[in-house]
Amino acid sequence: MTLLDAPAPAPTVGSSARPPKTVEVYDFRRPTTLAREHSRALELAFETFARQWGTQLTAKVRVLSQVTCESVQMLTYDEYAASLPATTAMVLCPLEGVGPKAVVQFPASAALAWVGHMLGAAKPPVTPERTFTPIEQALVRRLIEDALDDLRYSFGGMLVDQIGVGGFQYNSQFAQAAQKSDLMIVAIFTIRVADRPSTATVALPAEVLLPQLGDATPAVGAAEARRLLGAQLASVPVGVSLQFAPAAVLPSVVLGLAVGDVLPLPHPQSRPLEIRVDGQPVGRAAVGANGSRLAGIVVSTSLTGTEEGTS
Repeated sequence: MTLLDAPAPAPTVGSSARPPKTVEVYDFRRPTTLAREHSRALELAFETFARQWGTQLTAKVRVLSQVTCESVQMLTYDEYAASLPATTAMVLCPLEGVGPKAVVQFPASAALAWVGHMLGAAKPPVTPERTFTPIEQALVRRLIEDALDDLRYSFGGMLVDQIGVGGFQYNSQFAQAAQKSDLMIVAIFTIRVADRPSTATVALPAEVLLPQLGDATPAVGAAEARRLLGAQLASVPVGVSLQFAPAAVLPSVVLGLAVGDVLPLPHPQSRPLEIRVDGQPVGRAAVGANGSRLAGIVVSTSLTGTEEGTS
């Protein structure tokens, strides 16, 4: 029996089972992610859009609706398309002057339920995934047009390119909204219309949004970096101590110390004490007083090599 065929050891009595480790796949071809400042700005914009979208759906389908933004991330278009169901409704939204298209994706069955509410059904039946009829597509197109108006309002200056409703696709693997390697800002939403929840996504080309967000890590010149470093160091507290000259003592003397013993120090009374900052000598100071407390009167500094007379 080889090592690979050996049975796993049985857990001992009283041992706690370890939870399985979560492994996150790291793509070395795309090591960069959204900067924290960019991610927060996009989350705020998508959360505003979610509220607007929910209000718009409530007004259009005449049923209480709520939209919640669950997450925002940056993916390649290939990764985004692979994460979608094979059969779903995708609205491709061209952007003026930009090759990649934005995508609004949602289950076709959920959109058919929205249409049923718009046409007066109190509780539309659950419909399997299928393509829209011309009338259904016209009604869904109107909903998406209103949603894009809310998207432009929510993003403000971050979305400066004109965006419109293009074609409908029902197979996520065949929809060609962008090149496989194009980066997309993907937001995932939970849409609850009446008592029926569904998951939708909105994907926007990163090249449209990131330039408007600015540089999260602007370059700093050498002179400015030196000034910033000096300003930071000047505000960091450090420990300052006054020290006598060290005395060499045998271990036998140290082990025999008792209360009342006197240790002679090779430090003349007239010699100033050494000023140390975190163990590094920076000057000398004489023992003095500041009110009711002891103080050190600086007499020299090794940083400048000059004689001082201030405390």
